Amino acid sequence: MFESPEDKVLQEDLEAIANSEVDFKKMDGKTVFVTGATGLIGSQVVKALLCADRIHNLKISVVACVRNKQKAESIFASVLENPLFHICVGDINDSIAYTGKVDYIVHGASATSSKYFVSNPVETIHTALDGTTNVMNFAKEKQVESVVYLSSLEVYGTPSKDAGMITEKDYGYIDPLSVRSSYSEGKRMVECLCVSYGEEYQVPVKIARLSQTFGAGVDYEDGRVFAEFARCAMEKKNIVLHTPGRTVRSYCYTADAVKALLIILLQGENGQAYNVTNMETAISIYDMAQLVCDTFPASKIQVEVDTPKDLKAFGYNPEMIIRLDSSRLLDLGWKPTVNLKDMFKKLIASMQR
Repeated sequence: MFESPEDKVLQEDLEAIANSEVDFKKMDGKTVFVTGATGLIGSQVVKALLCADRIHNLKISVVACVRNKQKAESIFASVLENPLFHICVGDINDSIAYTGKVDYIVHGASATSSKYFVSNPVETIHTALDGTTNVMNFAKEKQVESVVYLSSLEVYGTPSKDAGMITEKDYGYIDPLSVRSSYSEGKRMVECLCVSYGEEYQVPVKIARLSQTFGAGVDYEDGRVFAEFARCAMEKKNIVLHTPGRTVRSYCYTADAVKALLIILLQGENGQAYNVTNMETAISIYDMAQLVCDTFPASKIQVEVDTPKDLKAFGYNPEMIIRLDSSRLLDLGWKPTVNLKDMFKKLIASMQR
């Protein structure tokens, strides 16, 4: 019984995670509760755990917490008959109603669309704060062994131009009067909420600050920049940028990020944050677009810049240079395996299914 038989690239990734440096034996006989389980990261956490369980003959139960049961049944169609897999239906903004035993929590439920942050800033904030409050209360009630919260590089805001590599102790500027900050400020506040639950109620929570993450399993219609670049290469359409593309970010391959989350969950220090990124991938948006053109020459595409008068509707971040330092995560034994060029090759191979 494969976990992702419809996507060969993703299945290979799941098996690579299962055979990686993650100590899955610690989870034998345990139950892992995953919020945001139909999302890109959450769904792969669920499938990777079930894959590891199958390969290593363990007994890891996985509970996928989802809003939409029909969507979940579609994403997890190949594992629905697995007795170790369970679906818990509910909105993260409501109290969690699951009554079974829970040992670990991976909290990934969050708004993820830049356009949504701008059009629904109030909902973005409430999902972050109210949803995480419910998860923390649930973790306290279940007396779990560990929780990992999926935060974001956006907590660093806009660093100074001479900031260099960004460690977990570095922070830049966020404009609290911009509705686009609903996501960034929400993530910052939730990190404080998590460590506050740790201090006051001894909830064993760790924080994973994810760089932009992509790879096999991304939906073809995904609205993020990496998916747009991949579609352009597949459809042989020029890549059109709506900014000069000078923003520099770090990236991480999806399977590498899933490994990182599980290592942080099992080995991370309570109350600490860990940057999750491949430090070799820092690149500007423009140069990444050009890399896609160069990597897939058969597409015969080019990069164009067409800047509209009103950029606010797109929900773009302010222009910045942010190179994350993942040394703290490397010290836990994690290592990235996929470079940026191969990320796009795997992404496109997966999307072509």
